[in-house]
Amino acid sequence: MIFEQNENIAIITQEKTSVIELVKKLQTLYPKFENNNIIIALTSLDMLSELEVAEFLLLSKKHKMGNHSFIIVSNKVNLDAVPDTLVLVPTLKEAYDIVEMEDMERDLGF
Repeated sequence: MIFEQNENIAIITQEKTSVIELVKKLQTLYPKFENNNIIIALTSLDMLSELEVAEFLLLSKKHKMGNHSFIIVSNKVNLDAVPDTLVLVPTLKEAYDIVEMEDMERDLGF
């Protein structure tokens, strides 16, 4: 797991371990980045199943309740099969764009 900080965005890149192990690590380390927007980059992993992506559901809901963005980046999963409550995009650029849009929505009170 590679952890980067870019202003108010924590970028977590997973290269080797399974998604389930990553979610467990994130839950343990959550206090370290709970006040940031989070981007989870899974682009280097092989094909992901919808069930693997759904492992992030509870963490995503918790983070969004804190009024922050939680975005998963992967182009190796069927976007239509992912729960609507998860934000999944195919590129890091799109993840940054969504963080920016959600920040504007929060600033406007939406």
